[in-house]
Amino acid sequence: MGLELTTTRLEDAAGWAKKARDAANWGRKYSLFTYPFVTACCGMEFMSVAASKYDIARFGAEFPRFSPRQSDLLMIVGTITERQGPVLRRVYDQMAEPKWVIAFGVCASTGGFYQNYSAMPGADQVVPVDVYIPGCPPRPEQVLDALILLQRRIQESRGHSQVAEAQPARR
Repeated sequence: MGLELTTTRLEDAAGWAKKARDAANWGRKYSLFTYPFVTACCGMEFMSVAASKYDIARFGAEFPRFSPRQSDLLMIVGTITERQGPVLRRVYDQMAEPKWVIAFGVCASTGGFYQNYSAMPGADQVVPVDVYIPGCPPRPEQVLDALILLQRRIQESRGHSQVAEAQPARR
């Protein structure tokens, strides 16, 4: 009798914990505070997504924050150079948990066509990336699709990024 009662209480507690986590994830997915790390020409397309025509705010990603401490979504927009890598990592480390990262455009995803000594072959060499957006530059609709994909992942997550920590590239 006592074992059944204990098991029932544990199951009840686990059920309540899951409901609380689901409620927190629902709030997180609709209140993403974006920190744009803009380094190249994709910044123009990022501005159009934030403007009234596409209205990224209707998906819960309000206007950009310009302090990483107030943000939970890092949008890496453009090429990351070797000298920008440590700065990007510092910005990422300053963000509060839980935090997510979107690589915006082919330059942020793979280094783009800048295959030279100073360009990193993708932002995932410095920070873990949750969603990649292809294109040069990506269309605003692709950005909204990526945001919706990230929101689904947040809803299904345990409150943190699903990606393992990125390891620095060895050259």
